[in-house]
Amino acid sequence: MRVAVVHDWLVTYAGAERVLEQILALFPEADVFTLVDFLPSDRRQFLDGRKVVTSFIQRLPRARNAYRSYLPLFPLAVEQFDLSSYDVVISSSHAAAKGIIARPDQTHICYCHTPARYAWDLQDHYLNDARLGKGIKGALVRIVLHYFRLWDVAASSRVDYFVANSHYVARRLAKTYRRDAAVIYPPVDVERFTPADAKRDYYLTVSRFVPYKKIDLIVDAFRAMPDRKLVIVGDGPERAKIFAKAAGASNISILGYRSDSEVIELMRGARAFVYCAEEDFGIVLVEAQACGTPVVAYGKGGAAETVVDGVTGVLYDAQVPEAIVDAIMRAEKIRFDTRTIRNKAERFSAARFRKEFSDFVRSVTNTRFPVASNASDDALDLQRKSSTPYGMEALPISTCTSSSKLPDRQSTD
Repeated sequence: MRVAVVHDWLVTYAGAERVLEQILALFPEADVFTLVDFLPSDRRQFLDGRKVVTSFIQRLPRARNAYRSYLPLFPLAVEQFDLSSYDVVISSSHAAAKGIIARPDQTHICYCHTPARYAWDLQDHYLNDARLGKGIKGALVRIVLHYFRLWDVAASSRVDYFVANSHYVARRLAKTYRRDAAVIYPPVDVERFTPADAKRDYYLTVSRFVPYKKIDLIVDAFRAMPDRKLVIVGDGPERAKIFAKAAGASNISILGYRSDSEVIELMRGARAFVYCAEEDFGIVLVEAQACGTPVVAYGKGGAAETVVDGVTGVLYDAQVPEAIVDAIMRAEKIRFDTRTIRNKAERFSAARFRKEFSDFVRSVTNTRFPVASNASDDALDLQRKSSTPYGMEALPISTCTSSSKLPDRQSTD
């Protein structure tokens, strides 16, 4: 069975690339296709020396730093990949990768991280943050996004089987594309995160400083609690705003970027991990829980699926400082069990992802291939005990897949 894996772009090693890494571990002979590849040499180990096929956008001016500005060309670029010699195509997509053109007898499975937020439900949010809500430039961008949406819906019909990274994203897929999706949670390297013997007296948040992460609200909350310490790890476009908000607050420390090992140590020692973004999944929340650290998070999106309210953390229902303060007060009254928090996080291990994804591919292709030999016994037991195969459960909207069957295969374009 010849397999092609199509990924939107390779420029950093983040959540989507962790999924790609595990897919490639399952299919070591697979070829990789992507719009652009500017991944630094020290982040390429997971590609294991594979040749990566890129699109013509790779060679366009300023593509390294401004590849996103070529959004109008993404549909054309991804449609130019020649995948005719492959039996199975797996796209890892949050933008254009799912738009590849496959033969009717090929199987196309899309692991969808999310429909493009900037083109769909969060268009106004992104445009306003980029100061493109009004004016001629804003109007031109809206026109481009309009045509991208038309193509995006058409491209979704080329996918035979969708897999979503959370039930939250599955609902967004149903709303956006009218397509059912299985749910297989993304892999989290929980083995790297271990509980500490004791907690210290600070709260922690780790995030890029971008508007939707709402770090400013967390800062406002801790300014209202000067007797509680907050440590912030991260950086980004809103750096000046966050520093200005924290100015004069002796209980708030902003550390900027830190190495992975430093972040893990901070997570292990934190009294709780505080988060205010509405994420599609939120890998960092699982990483904190793998350290035995309770999470105080906004209770929508992926957090509602990874944090057990009152057991592994506390969820709050409004993105306002007062709600964060109230949630922290509630958290301080709960005696969290470090081992329980850690055990809950193990549900999202990489071994579990490989087992569930390999089983899914087997089931829809009727093809036998080796299961990853390093899948843990715990992950295998979890799969065997699950009453809903491949991580699927019934979703609370009528267009979503029943828990008792796979999504129907759609005919290709």
